[in-house]
Amino acid sequence: MDHKKTLLVLASTYPRWANDHEPRFIHELCKRLTTEFNVIALVPDSEDSDPNGFLDNVQIIRYKYAPKHLQSLVNNGGIVNNLKAYWWKWLLVPSFILSQYLAVEKFLSENKIDLIHAHWLIPQGWIACILAKKFNIPFIVTSHGGDLFGLQGNTLTKLKRKVAEEANAMTVVSQAMQEYLNQIDIQPKLLQVIPMGIDLKHHFIPNSLVKREQNVLLFVGRLVPKKGLNYLLEALSILIKKQPQLCLKIVGFGPEESSLKEQVRQLNLENHVIFLGALTQDKLPKLYQKATLFVAPFVRADNGDQEGLPVALMEAIGCGCPAIVGHVAGIEDLLGDDIKQIAVNPHHPEELASAIFDALQNPTIANERAIRIRQNAINLIDWESISKKYTDILKLSINSFPNNTE
Repeated sequence: MDHKKTLLVLASTYPRWANDHEPRFIHELCKRLTTEFNVIALVPDSEDSDPNGFLDNVQIIRYKYAPKHLQSLVNNGGIVNNLKAYWWKWLLVPSFILSQYLAVEKFLSENKIDLIHAHWLIPQGWIACILAKKFNIPFIVTSHGGDLFGLQGNTLTKLKRKVAEEANAMTVVSQAMQEYLNQIDIQPKLLQVIPMGIDLKHHFIPNSLVKREQNVLLFVGRLVPKKGLNYLLEALSILIKKQPQLCLKIVGFGPEESSLKEQVRQLNLENHVIFLGALTQDKLPKLYQKATLFVAPFVRADNGDQEGLPVALMEAIGCGCPAIVGHVAGIEDLLGDDIKQIAVNPHHPEELASAIFDALQNPTIANERAIRIRQNAINLIDWESISKKYTDILKLSINSFPNNTE
């Protein structure tokens, strides 16, 4: 007989099929939680998603929020960036929120659920907050950064406060996010810092058989403002004067793609930049293992959006790839003391160019630093320890709920 508790997960970003290039960290967590829970992920449908069914033991139910060919609010850059890039996608927001609300309500009225885990404070956290109360079940919420740092304004901040403080528990993915909650005086009942994980044991690993290329910079991430890629292109135009053989490979997709390609043309960098588009997870380790240097020039975007704890940076570190990054809140957790050498302010392309040049000139030091950071990261971000921490907080939320009869 199955004595596992049932966990309903609400998320906006989720793989549409098995090897989708969309960010898959929530699914990676869900599949690891299936050893302890029956996990059901209720997520938005999209133009070409797989039908409802199981993926890695996770039951996936997709709700429709528009005609099939228009369901594009979530993918290729995330909701906030899509709204900024395409005015017409605002028209999808009301039906997206209403359809999700109705799908969750219908599901809860027909099934026995022990706990809801909502990813992102708005809208999933808000929907969980209302319906958990209605059906008298506990819920926890995880903020990933963009929802907490972005989505500013009085009404949205009040909404975030309500969700965070009514949740049975809240998790954030970096220490900086915990400090920010203190600053804006949001006080969850129980708050823990638990980043999303990376498979550092089998997937994102160094490979001594693969020789690192020379003069290859690598960028991996969504093509959205907070990734700061436009600053890296400016830095590259400075660098090629000293290192004419330098080449930048860009892996990713998103609403900024055409303006970035235009910037490449204007800076005469066509011979130095390769856009590889979106790649699936299985193709990434080799790129990280071969690149001379991973560059992630994170910035805080104009709308306040910024990284929580960047997944691509964790993947690069896993593969032992030397890195130069933009100094945004949250990365201290990962980089420790080495942050002084590798984190810069990308708003100054000269500073970024200079840090990249130093790392290229001193490959031995850069490689030693990469291995040291990886060692620190194993306890912090390997999925094994992350999924255990989530299992503990989920069980605690169920067991301490007043209605729990066990």
